[in-house]
Amino acid sequence: MSDDATNKEDFLSQATSVVVENASNDQFGVSEMAGALNMSRSTLLRKIKSTTNQSASQFIRQIRLEIAMELLKETSGTVSEISFKVGFGSVSYFIKCFREQYGYPPGEVGKREVDKEVHTGRNTSGKFSIRMALVATLLLMIMVALFRYGRYWSTPGNPEVLVEKSIAVLPFKNESSDSSNLYFVNGLMESTLNNLQKIKDLRVISRSSVEIYRNSDKTIREIAEELQVSYFIEGSGQKVGDQVLLNIQLIDAKGDRQIWAEQYNRKLVDIFALQNEVATKTAHAIEAIVTPAELEQIKKKPTDNLVAYDFYLQALDPFYSRTNEGLLHSIELFDKAIDADSEFALAYAHVAMAYYLLEMFQADKKYTDQINAYADKALLYDPKSAESLTAKAFYYIQIKEYRLALPHLEKALEYNPNSSLAVQMLADFYFRLVPNANKYLEYALEGVRLNVAPSDSVTKSYIYLQLSNALLNLGFIDEAYKYINLSLDYNANNYYSPHLKAFILFARDGAIRRTRNLLFREWEQDTTRLDILQDIAKMYYLEYNYDSSYVYFRRFVDTRKRNGLAIYVEENAKIALVYAKMGLTNEAAELFHDFSTYCDRDQSIYHSVNMAVKYAYEGKIDSAIAQLNIFSESDNFQYWFLLIEDEPIFKPLKAHPEFPIVMQKIKDRFWQNHDRIKRSLEERGLL
Repeated sequence: MSDDATNKEDFLSQATSVVVENASNDQFGVSEMAGALNMSRSTLLRKIKSTTNQSASQFIRQIRLEIAMELLKETSGTVSEISFKVGFGSVSYFIKCFREQYGYPPGEVGKREVDKEVHTGRNTSGKFSIRMALVATLLLMIMVALFRYGRYWSTPGNPEVLVEKSIAVLPFKNESSDSSNLYFVNGLMESTLNNLQKIKDLRVISRSSVEIYRNSDKTIREIAEELQVSYFIEGSGQKVGDQVLLNIQLIDAKGDRQIWAEQYNRKLVDIFALQNEVATKTAHAIEAIVTPAELEQIKKKPTDNLVAYDFYLQALDPFYSRTNEGLLHSIELFDKAIDADSEFALAYAHVAMAYYLLEMFQADKKYTDQINAYADKALLYDPKSAESLTAKAFYYIQIKEYRLALPHLEKALEYNPNSSLAVQMLADFYFRLVPNANKYLEYALEGVRLNVAPSDSVTKSYIYLQLSNALLNLGFIDEAYKYINLSLDYNANNYYSPHLKAFILFARDGAIRRTRNLLFREWEQDTTRLDILQDIAKMYYLEYNYDSSYVYFRRFVDTRKRNGLAIYVEENAKIALVYAKMGLTNEAAELFHDFSTYCDRDQSIYHSVNMAVKYAYEGKIDSAIAQLNIFSESDNFQYWFLLIEDEPIFKPLKAHPEFPIVMQKIKDRFWQNHDRIKRSLEERGLL
């Protein structure tokens, strides 16, 4: 064997040993591996690539999967247990990787008789040595590594078992023959969930994710695998006069065993103490860390008035319906709660949120004063409530004071780290209101984490739609394509997914004509879709086909004006250029004036690029280039801004010697950020 081959084998053996030693540590990634081998990250990446033709993260993942295969064949551990023992923080991601590696899920190991080629999921060219190095170190290192570093290792006699602290509160059952009592039982479940959500050390599955199991006949283990949780709370109860009867139990999902169970028979006046007791007892049983501040939040009584609380509980179901009828009915009931207790912060907050939700997509806002008044009352009586802070954030969003909304949303998530609503609002905030592609993806991923099994396929479809869009904005085109297809698999009638899919395909190959045809197909199904209409016009605009572009821009502008809509103002410079090409000088000037006003008010990261558009339109070439240079120093911008060099409005800039230089700077900046995000996602097992 040559010295070079020997050196490669030595390196491979050392690298494999290091990964095996740290296999159960889910924080062990490329940087940690480089440190353990006493080499720089770049050197490690180069040596791994030259030795295995893999990336370092792929190398680490492959070895973890090899260890998992050995454990699945030799032990009786569950798939969930073994996924944690080999450093996968997510069971679903482990199953996905295992299936990709071996061609079948981990649950089928032992049922199959396959040859080694299928087991390894690899051919032997250039990679057989990894397998040999692993076999050489596996028997020696595996037990040591799992006991020494294992976060999730457990043995029958080990009292210090560490488990993932994830929990779902299943819908409580109404034990009363009176069906009208259901709202009270649902309210008990809601309050239990809300208290647990305040504990940062827990991952608490959202209300919508567990609702699907209200009448399910699935086993605890089946539900656990779908929700990816380690614990459940199950409960049933009823209200009889001034008595509350509640049966509740905490279940270890892996073993489908009861950790504790209690039967409570308390006076109605003790309802809040009972809810607090359940939350603190649950947290203690699964060894979740509860900070003094969190304990203070859990112990806080929402109201001393039981009549007010009863109206509040009645209002929750119509509030969560999210229909206009349901929201209006919830407002009536919340107002009755406020009439009974004028300092009931939760009721004030929910009224403010209900008013916002009623008209969040309406151009004409008529509830702005009510949203502000109720939100202020909520904050007055409970400034540390996530609901109060979210309500005030809704008001600032309503009046377009977005930067005032952000600290309220962030503070809401601090007080309720598992708030699905706060996460969804932050995702939308960073996509639509104050664009930041990195933050958008962060909260889109968090939304998936908290809504792992939504109550219906429609909800899941929209969650994947948002994730697909977030990935596309950061240039993860293949991944975006995967999730948009999942979105359509769950709901083929999703209103927005085909629109986004057309642009994912456009990002992949730049086929304007096909994109336009896909857009036409969607628009013909609903010709009121102004979002698609203006995109059709832009497809013609990109081809310098101003005649056809004008036809669709004209229809868009007239409809927008007729309905008093202030939408897509950022596109007015393009529309003005098309109008000017058609000889409509006065209308073009009016459109460009509106765009200039928009630029003056714009505080987003796109201010400089919008100013470049403005100056390019005015023929101020040097000023436009200067603004593009400013934009080239920006971070976290969307993928689409890589394509501005093909904008017809920038055509006069192309003769400027700095134009190709500044465009390359913009591209380099974007892809450097893309690569950083990719490494981070791969190391965390999210990509």
